[in-house]
Amino acid sequence: MRCEKGSQPLAPEKGLTAGQQAVSFSQFVVKLHSRCNFACPDCYIYGLRDSGWAAQPRVMSTAVLDRTAQRIVEHVWRHRPSEARVLLHGGEPLLAGPRRIGHFAETLRSAWTGLDTSLELVVQTNGALLNRSYLDLFRRWGITVGVSLDGTGEGHDRRRRYHSGKGTHADVVRGLDLLRTPGYRSLYGGLLCTVDLADDPVDTYEALLAHEPPALDFLMPLGTWQSAPPGPPGESGVPYARWLATAFDRWFDAPVREVPLRLFDSLVDRHLGGAGTSEVWGAVGSDVVVVQPDGSIEQNDILKSVHDNAAHTGYHIEAHGFDDAAVHPGFAADRAGAEELSAQCRACPVVGVCGGGLRAHRYRPENGFDNPSCYCADLRALIEHVRERVTRSLHALAKDCHKAVTGGGILPNMGMPADVEPLHRVRE
Repeated sequence: MRCEKGSQPLAPEKGLTAGQQAVSFSQFVVKLHSRCNFACPDCYIYGLRDSGWAAQPRVMSTAVLDRTAQRIVEHVWRHRPSEARVLLHGGEPLLAGPRRIGHFAETLRSAWTGLDTSLELVVQTNGALLNRSYLDLFRRWGITVGVSLDGTGEGHDRRRRYHSGKGTHADVVRGLDLLRTPGYRSLYGGLLCTVDLADDPVDTYEALLAHEPPALDFLMPLGTWQSAPPGPPGESGVPYARWLATAFDRWFDAPVREVPLRLFDSLVDRHLGGAGTSEVWGAVGSDVVVVQPDGSIEQNDILKSVHDNAAHTGYHIEAHGFDDAAVHPGFAADRAGAEELSAQCRACPVVGVCGGGLRAHRYRPENGFDNPSCYCADLRALIEHVRERVTRSLHALAKDCHKAVTGGGILPNMGMPADVEPLHRVRE
């Protein structure tokens, strides 16, 4: 059930609990179009637990676009984050057409005048519709382009197909090739790839690398304890950890840094005492708010993998600002840190790195989010693998540095055991 324009918000199931605070947002996802030209069988919007997309208008109206831009600017003026990110999304956002996209970008940037908060305007697309008209528009309004691409042609076409069943890889690559040309290269934001255990991890990484992305990220398939992530028949153990560890070793062992890879960079950073930036490591949390094509304000879209209306708040952009919506307990829970984690997570020795994993992955119908991630064993195995690799590399680096200074040998207490604490000291 949605809150209609001008009506009062539906009351949340419960208010903020003790210790929870209303939050502010710096990442705004604007759903320009509710449908997609692809028919990916395991899409988290169309293929999992939430059917709300079917009740949405196909495209966001000009009135809702204008009101959304106004609400974003109001919120940023009030809270003054150092930077804000507005992500044009769908469905497939390019189905909204260049006129509508250009109108929103112009409205938002015009209203931004006088703000000292930097604005990052991004479109996340499947890439098949990219052409010079769109790229000229994006260049005019400073819109960065992120593209979803699942590795090799064979792997991509197995998961990302048109409604006719035809593969989409050739069309996505055609758009990427245009994006990589000198006139548009500055718009290229990077590639997103969903892990598929049927694909070879090194082949997948190198196929993505061939498109010269300025940044790259691996995404885990969205799943819950109720809807398990896909895996080979009869597979047990930690198949995702093995896949990602193989990809990590290829990335980490390259003689030069080939590409920033957010999932891995964040994990290394957390081992070294930093915060990381990937929401997969749940301690980071997210400050994401979503506006649907009808103007409904919702929580992070990944909750659509949980159940119908899991991302619902009862607020609407016409009647409510983002400060109004921020009192919904779901936003606070997403950034509650260890307080929101299950007892099993809080007792885990790697919780300081893992943070409980992505919140949606913790869901079980019987007790909500009071569980470890459905990827718990995989996350722990990957964390331990990366910790061992990073620690061993730091140890080797310390020995090499000492040899360069002294001509050989190793100073007392220079050896570093394979645990997290020495990495904090090294960084300091």
